[in-house]
Amino acid sequence: MASLVQSQLISKQTVAQRSSLPSFDDRSRIHLNQSKIHLTSKFLSGDRYSSLLHSGRKTTDFRSFKEKQPGFAESQLKVQLGDAGFVLEDVPHLTNFLPDLPTYPNPLRDNPAYSSVMQYFVNPDDLVAKDNVVRLNSPRGVHFRRAGPREWVYFDSDEVRACVVTCGGLCPGLNTVIREIVCGLYNMYGVQEIIGIEGGYRGFYACNTIPLTPKTVNDIHKRGGTILGTSRGGHDTSKIVDSIQDRGINQVYIIGGDGTQRGAALIYEEIRKRGLKVAVAGIPKTIDNDIAVIDRSFGFDTAVEEAQRAINAAHVEAESVKNGIGLVKLMGRYSGYIAMYATLASRDVDCCLIPESPFYLEGEGGLYEFVEKRLKENGHMVIVVAEGAGQELVAESVQNMDSRDASGNRLLLDVGLWLSEKLKDYLTVEEHKEMTLKYIDPTYMVRAIQSNASDNVYCTLLAQSAVHGVMAGYTGFTCGPVNGRHAYIPIACVTETPNRVKITDRMWARLLSSTNQPIFIKYKEIMEDKRQKESTKMIENLDNQGNGLSGKQVETALENKIKEKREAK
Repeated sequence: MASLVQSQLISKQTVAQRSSLPSFDDRSRIHLNQSKIHLTSKFLSGDRYSSLLHSGRKTTDFRSFKEKQPGFAESQLKVQLGDAGFVLEDVPHLTNFLPDLPTYPNPLRDNPAYSSVMQYFVNPDDLVAKDNVVRLNSPRGVHFRRAGPREWVYFDSDEVRACVVTCGGLCPGLNTVIREIVCGLYNMYGVQEIIGIEGGYRGFYACNTIPLTPKTVNDIHKRGGTILGTSRGGHDTSKIVDSIQDRGINQVYIIGGDGTQRGAALIYEEIRKRGLKVAVAGIPKTIDNDIAVIDRSFGFDTAVEEAQRAINAAHVEAESVKNGIGLVKLMGRYSGYIAMYATLASRDVDCCLIPESPFYLEGEGGLYEFVEKRLKENGHMVIVVAEGAGQELVAESVQNMDSRDASGNRLLLDVGLWLSEKLKDYLTVEEHKEMTLKYIDPTYMVRAIQSNASDNVYCTLLAQSAVHGVMAGYTGFTCGPVNGRHAYIPIACVTETPNRVKITDRMWARLLSSTNQPIFIKYKEIMEDKRQKESTKMIENLDNQGNGLSGKQVETALENKIKEKREAK
């Protein structure tokens, strides 16, 4: 602690150097030369320019362009082009809209825990490639700025007032991320004032705050959930930024999924418009592993591990009776990663159903046919289904109101209950077979537990990456591992499209090889034939009955016709 105080005294004695730092607005100077756009030093990121400024080196020219994406301000998108197809998708920096900020030596210089590490500070030119497998002579591709501590920082530790907030659903590892943000700020940078925002986004203007210190968060990583509480929705950008400004907060750490990250982008944009020295960092959270670009989301490993308990229980139940079926529903609204990895890890699963791979029940190659075959061969079977699978089939049997939760996510119909009833009806009523089905739904058990060892380490790296980035002046970014290296990623990149299982990928092929389940290649043919039969039957009834069909039946027939045309297109 003495070395940390010493470094802060040195920092205060250092004369803050001011200069015209990077700016990506339209007023920046652009020189045209032989159809190439050469950018002045104003276009360099804050840490890059700061490094060159203190070292006395000359600045390097870059080519740049602005790429607009729906829902995101132009100021959030910084793309630089280089030779051989090189693309850098950079993140915003405080100096983009506050060009005269002073810099300070990083306190880690004199921290004995870090000063002995060779090349601990990240070089401003270090980048992380989005794709690590390329073909010979192919373009270099997209890169992101590497995460980690910089030699110069843009915050004086004594002036920092940071806040942490958790939003959305629960996920293993939330408390670990909170703990490591607090301990990272306190132990690495000497930050004393850290508060927790209770109850998600609405907590900024409707709830109290709690002080966070290394002592208060010491053992929270051993608990599930989040000590700050959470909620969906409640995002009011103006009220949130007003609260940030009134409380004197200048660092905001937001932990949440894609919807939460979009909210973080809006908060950053409002802060930029007001010209506030406030850095905003997002830590991506989703138990479904559906965040794009990053290798995986925290809590995913724990979720897969916990799902094994449910699958093992289902297998024991199924093999203990004649014609036993164990049906397990796992989380996975739009992405079936938990179901896929749990199936591969278990080796006891006979069939895995995910949202990305449509399935059907009746007909050749359907689920009914496979269930009968597997029961005849083994006398029991285990089925794993992701919660978002088969929603179109369930909607045909159950009235779908298209309801949504406070975060805007569509409320899913219970495919587990629906599938269990369908299998019971088919095997016992239609086929007159004796069978026993056990349905297990471990959804809240999976997400409410404490994180395992692997996720604890991962959460530590995420939290420290966010802290280093904010202290270095970056803002409006999210962080995560890309091909094993942690990077700072524009929020637009991780929220533009969700990460989904590629059923043309080798991993899905490995699952099919493990389970020997049908691949449902005739899905479109079967479903189209089914709708045509239903529509034809209703129209024939209309011709045969003088009174005609009910409004609901006519509506269903029309909907089937529309679906046929849509699938044909």
